[in-house]
Amino acid sequence: MNQRKLLEKADQYLVGGTIGAMYLPPEAAMVFSHGRGTKLYDVDGTEYIDFLLGSGPLILGHCHPAVVEAVQQQIQKGSTFYNLNEPAIQLAQKVVEASPCGEKVRFVCTGTDAVLYAIRMARAFTGREKILKFEGGWHGLSDYALHSCRPQKTGEYPRAVPDSAGIPASVAQHVLVSPFNDRQKAGEIIDDHKDELAAVVVEPLQRCIRPEPGFLESLKDITSRYGIILIFDEVVTGFRLAWGGAAQRYGVVPDIAAYGKTLSGGYPLGAICGRADVMNTANPRLDAADPKKAVVTGTFNGYPVSAAAGLATLNELEKQGTYERLYEMGNRIVHEVEEMGREMSVSLKVAGEGPVLQVLFTEDEQILNYESMLRADKKKAYRFGIEMIKRGFFVSPFEKIYLSVVHSDADIDRFLEATRDVFKQVISRM
Repeated sequence: MNQRKLLEKADQYLVGGTIGAMYLPPEAAMVFSHGRGTKLYDVDGTEYIDFLLGSGPLILGHCHPAVVEAVQQQIQKGSTFYNLNEPAIQLAQKVVEASPCGEKVRFVCTGTDAVLYAIRMARAFTGREKILKFEGGWHGLSDYALHSCRPQKTGEYPRAVPDSAGIPASVAQHVLVSPFNDRQKAGEIIDDHKDELAAVVVEPLQRCIRPEPGFLESLKDITSRYGIILIFDEVVTGFRLAWGGAAQRYGVVPDIAAYGKTLSGGYPLGAICGRADVMNTANPRLDAADPKKAVVTGTFNGYPVSAAAGLATLNELEKQGTYERLYEMGNRIVHEVEEMGREMSVSLKVAGEGPVLQVLFTEDEQILNYESMLRADKKKAYRFGIEMIKRGFFVSPFEKIYLSVVHSDADIDRFLEATRDVFKQVISRM
């Protein structure tokens, strides 16, 4: 069936004609058939260089031989057992040894699950109910996480604003919000609510915003002082910014880290990893009457196919030179795209770090917090994304781009050439 007919069928049977929140207009819509390495192909045979990578998981690219072999071998042994299996045990060891806070691990199915259950364990451990998150931070799709991720205005701290219909109003009472990179404001809110706070949840690299020197350290200090659990949401940054994730990259060790995406090389898997005493709240051996017992389980926890894919992925990432290469590519894109902006008088900033980047059309010299993101020109960013898709690059309009270990210099060359063309032909005229 050709692409046009498939798109018509998608509109007929899928909500919004798509599989999630990403909707592409007709001029850029496609239906993918297959992928190899850094390339994706739609059902009509059009090739795209992939800079979205499944929204991050495919750090080894599509159909990496080591991952394919590991999955094929496991499928022949069985798909799932609802019990201990060797790939899950081996992957657990790998994660604990890599994670700076690693003592114990519990596998779940997604990054959303990992953050949600990390919060549950923090509540069980502390006996407190509130959490603090940072404005603009994304922690998945649970009712607690979907607050103040994309508010239309800023400044009403610590009030949390739901980002979706269908969330009970009572949930917001348990969520506090602070601006990212503001040590003073975060400290004031934590001081005021120290006896109610179970956890502080933070993306160490918030979307594409780097932490200012001392910010994460201040969170570590104050949470330790008050017995509040510090949770790093490393769903994006884990095994991507460094072998030990953002905790290693920035030199701050949380109590708990939530992992996903890169962890399993394109297969559904998440993990919660951290201090043994906090993790023990999910121990099924605890008495049912124990006030610290948290239920953290699921049909596909430790799914052996995903665990086998994850083990193969981490074995590849552990190889010498992996992260040097990722940063080399990322630094080149930052330097050359920002130079293009100066040449063509296009106000922009390439935010992010290493293999996680985002082109923001803004006059701000620094991207410090969500308010900085709000000031960026979203219409230009959206147009940039659509024009890049039309030129054969799969990206998510006005969102992050991801780099893989298999992106080549030629891929980067083509990306930069197309970026220059879009700036010249479209963006500079808006």
